[in-house]
Amino acid sequence: MFDRWVQASWRRRFDAPQVHIVFGARQTGKSTLIESLLPEDATRFDLSIPGTRSRFLTQPDDLISLCRSLPRKKPAWVFIDEAQNVPALFDAVQHLYDSDKQRWRFVLCGSSARKLRQTGANLLPGRSFLYRLYPLTLQERPAPDAPREFDAPAVLPLDWPRAKPAQLFLPADLLTRLAYGELPGVITLDESQRADLLESYTQLHLEEEMRREALVKDWPAFVRFLRLAAVESGQMVNYLKIAKDVGLSVPTVKSHYQLLEDMFLGFRLPAFSRSPRKNLLSTDRFLFFDLGVRHAAARLRPSPDVVQANPGPVFEQWVGIELWKRLQYLREGSLHYLRTKDGAEVDFIVERGNRLIPVEVKWTEHPSPSDARHLLTFLGEHPKQARHGYLICRCRAPLRLHDKVTALPWFCL
Repeated sequence: MFDRWVQASWRRRFDAPQVHIVFGARQTGKSTLIESLLPEDATRFDLSIPGTRSRFLTQPDDLISLCRSLPRKKPAWVFIDEAQNVPALFDAVQHLYDSDKQRWRFVLCGSSARKLRQTGANLLPGRSFLYRLYPLTLQERPAPDAPREFDAPAVLPLDWPRAKPAQLFLPADLLTRLAYGELPGVITLDESQRADLLESYTQLHLEEEMRREALVKDWPAFVRFLRLAAVESGQMVNYLKIAKDVGLSVPTVKSHYQLLEDMFLGFRLPAFSRSPRKNLLSTDRFLFFDLGVRHAAARLRPSPDVVQANPGPVFEQWVGIELWKRLQYLREGSLHYLRTKDGAEVDFIVERGNRLIPVEVKWTEHPSPSDARHLLTFLGEHPKQARHGYLICRCRAPLRLHDKVTALPWFCL
């Protein structure tokens, strides 16, 4: 098994006598990681299996009798996969946990929070630890043959906790990442099979999940929305235009974006609002959580050719996704962007505590001081909070563009 950045910390936390709830999109490797942390004799229930799901939908209390029949060793591990399919099981888990906090150790895994939210499912506050798993980061899937003769100042360090990993995922160049994304279930396949899996991911997974749970009433209109949302991923969201183009109301379009977030398929990037400038734009941007899924949802067959047709915006999205994943894992900070009505912009602004880190993204191999002008303006406007800015590009080594701006190769991000 390949190592994940969270693996060691999750193993330590799983020792705690709590209910452990793991969320994340499909193909991020949740079940594989959880299985590596469980003992071989753990009891497993997979609610993606129709028969198992139907049984617990009609008789959720069966979980109580099944768990009480387990040998009385402590703890007895119980793993429930795709738990969102039967929200009532969360109540059964609470009953068992409250009756004996040491006898069972529950791990509940899900790929959607929509039904749990709609049904007001019991997420066991005060009794549970919540975990999130995301597509691979640069730490887990390094760049091939990246130069080691310099010590690059990473924008957001995500060093491996404690011991170094035993087995990383195979290295990948930038174009491959931009073409197929970072889902473990995709990138471990032969390259000739990746596009097919990504296309089936967006079609079969979404259709199965949404139709089964009646999450979408007008399916053809949602398919049109999904394609347009993917095409415009990374841009500011124009709800009115999208609603007109797909034939839906603005509130419905907003609810569809929320649905993508609930299924962990994307995230909002809010505008930075604390600039002294008066002509700021305040509309959110929306990014898909993985570029391979984004291409397939946009009806673009994932491949390097698709990326090379217009690489700049795709590269920018990849940087934003990487920063977002790290902030989620670090459990602190937030990600923003800044854009004014006259066209001045900063692609990403990382906020951690009282510190602001502006980041620009350029597809160039040869950055120049002129590429840093928006960063310098932002640094000048926030001298106490923002002390250094970064330009992420395809240069081969870090370059000092200004005393306060460093150009970093993408693999040093």
